[in-house]
Amino acid sequence: MEDTELFTKLLGIQPPWRVTRVEVTLAAERIDVWVEEAPGTAFPCAGCAKLASVYDHTAEQVWRHLDTCQCQTYLHARLPRTTCPGDGVKQIHPPWAEARSQFTRGFERRLIDTLTECDVTGGTRLTGTSWDEAWGVLARAVARGLARKVKRVPARIGIDEKALGKGQHYESLVCDLDRGTVEYVVDDRTQASLESYYRQFTPEELATVEAIAMDMWDPYIAATKACVPDAPAKIVFDRYHATTQVTKAVDTVRRREHKVLAAQGDLRLQGTRYLWLWNHEKVPAWRREEFESVKRAELKTSRAWAIKESLRGFWNYVYPKWAAKYFTAWYFWATHSRLTPIIAAAKTLKRHLANLLTYFTHRITNATAEGINSKIQMLKLMACGYRNRDHYKTVIYFHCGGLDLYPRPEAG
Repeated sequence: MEDTELFTKLLGIQPPWRVTRVEVTLAAERIDVWVEEAPGTAFPCAGCAKLASVYDHTAEQVWRHLDTCQCQTYLHARLPRTTCPGDGVKQIHPPWAEARSQFTRGFERRLIDTLTECDVTGGTRLTGTSWDEAWGVLARAVARGLARKVKRVPARIGIDEKALGKGQHYESLVCDLDRGTVEYVVDDRTQASLESYYRQFTPEELATVEAIAMDMWDPYIAATKACVPDAPAKIVFDRYHATTQVTKAVDTVRRREHKVLAAQGDLRLQGTRYLWLWNHEKVPAWRREEFESVKRAELKTSRAWAIKESLRGFWNYVYPKWAAKYFTAWYFWATHSRLTPIIAAAKTLKRHLANLLTYFTHRITNATAEGINSKIQMLKLMACGYRNRDHYKTVIYFHCGGLDLYPRPEAG
């Protein structure tokens, strides 16, 4: 079999294109393949799609392809330009590559697969590309995926925030809780930023939303109530964030009490922070005896911890009315505990009780969004952080957007 015939099959070259020459340079571990159209070929005009004759050719262009027998493989071609009575001179795009790409579709697919498994720097090492080349493929893939994405409103939405880096710089994430994907990323966590997502849809489309999980962040609440029909019945405050209010209060009680006890030479609470923050069953076996000892002591921290643990029973109810009755009893205990941080946390939950009780109707949490948040945090660590907001959003869409990233094959 001739080299030209072999590479015609390997590269999937279809008429009217043909491989005219192959050069193998073993010392450089490189293979160069030249492709031309057959003489007299007429191409569909890039403007009107009517067949048009070839006017001239561009300067030779080169595309990186998948390696052949460990040799880097490159395609060379001078692309024809057609002349059309209506549209004038138009360049023909090659069937083996996307417009303005220096890689074939096959190589782009391989690079996208590689970048889904590692960061951009790692992808460059594995594929022998530069950072700019790899990032260009990643950004192009996201743009392609967003353009193909069907406009739709998820039935169950999760809204969360993610810090861009150190300092008060945030991105707001809108997630589809059923698909486990990021639907929208927008700068900041203001009411206007979340409204920019909702405003893409009509009131009729937003009316199809069944439930929205979020933390108790006032701008998110205001944006949702301003845009989503019947929002008060659909907002569900995430149980993790609700419980965190009380968990932080327990830690505040512990720190204050430890400071007082340490001044008296009593170090019982030293090194026990996470014992009070963990759920009871999560305390490591090797620390259970220590925890039981300090928990039985007459300490404010012990009382705060007991109140925190008791709140967990609230989420076990099936019916909202019974859950509300349980909360009333828990709230009385918490607000009569004489523990200022616990009282403040209990009052916060009381103010938002209506949308804590919606949990028993919709049974959703922001666990999916939190899982996505953890994945994004891993991506940040792999990349040593992102200083560029656009890069940060692009990476989130690439890894968490559930997008159709790949270039689609086209007929030659």
